[in-house]
Amino acid sequence: MTVRISAAAAMILTATIAGCSSSPAPQGGQLPPVKPQAASLKDGFSTMDRLIEAAKKEGSLTVIGLPRDWVNYGEIVDAFSDEYGIKVNQVEPGASSQREIEAATQLKPDVFDLSLEVAVANAPMFAPYRVQQWLDIPDHLKDYGGRWYAGYGGYMSIGYDPRRVAAPTSYEDLLKPGYSVSLPGDPRQTSAAFNGVMAASLSGGKAEAARGVDFFGRLKKAGNLAATERTATVVVDWDYHNAERAAQQANGDKPGWKVAIPGENVLSAYYVQAISKNAPHPAAARLWQEFLFSDRGQNMFLKGYARPVRMEALQMRGTLDHELAARLPVTSAKPVILTIPETDTAKTYLKKEWAAKVG
Repeated sequence: MTVRISAAAAMILTATIAGCSSSPAPQGGQLPPVKPQAASLKDGFSTMDRLIEAAKKEGSLTVIGLPRDWVNYGEIVDAFSDEYGIKVNQVEPGASSQREIEAATQLKPDVFDLSLEVAVANAPMFAPYRVQQWLDIPDHLKDYGGRWYAGYGGYMSIGYDPRRVAAPTSYEDLLKPGYSVSLPGDPRQTSAAFNGVMAASLSGGKAEAARGVDFFGRLKKAGNLAATERTATVVVDWDYHNAERAAQQANGDKPGWKVAIPGENVLSAYYVQAISKNAPHPAAARLWQEFLFSDRGQNMFLKGYARPVRMEALQMRGTLDHELAARLPVTSAKPVILTIPETDTAKTYLKKEWAAKVG
């Protein structure tokens, strides 16, 4: 789903939520009663206006695990609240995907933002709901029953300081003298760091944990594994994080951070959205999903340097914000997404071998 767009052709498009206008009532009768826990807009509310009305009556929405500086969630939350007059309660914004699940009984969030493997493992906790843009979401990135579906994602990338090191054209370049490489955390505990190891292992479109662990072992032996991210000249992380770093430095006193996505293949992953089966505010939860998957919501993820799941559909329909898309790191690499079994096998290997081979 890589989009290559020249900055010269960029233009700003204002998008609104699809289907916000009311649909006419059935001839000769009234609209059916609202069913806030229904699995689609049509079945539960008939029209967007009726969904909005039901959500406003509930008055609030509780979200979990959404840092305001993560893929533009601060602006997204504020825009949703301002648009509909619904208070958004943000609990444990720094929670990991697994922590969101563990805290659900106590904190009672209406919606979740989860890694794919956590969503799949906990699917019985979620209420089925297919957003209006359901068909735009690739089949391999959604649950057939509508219990979870990808909202945004990214590509694993190499962020680097061009004032101190040359632009890497491959992960193997990072073994050369002068590079000081960091991961965003312990790959046995942090999803981004784990995926960084797997990205370095890609060969022929296949990722293999043993290859990734061996590579980072060689980095350490060469003296190229940084003790902390602060001292590193290279950070292997999702492109939306590295692109954000680049933007912040460009506006600061020390411009210079760049982002590279080398190779014929690139590791890709998506975060998925889900509604709690026990959501205290079921109508607001469904309106939140409609907002996130609307043209406006998807372009707001793009503003946070994430790759919206509906990006190809937005481009085809002329509703993609090309100016924002032009800021994404350019690559022609083919995305590779790990399957759940591949992820489980790789994580088991890292837990067993990382300490001995990397430390």
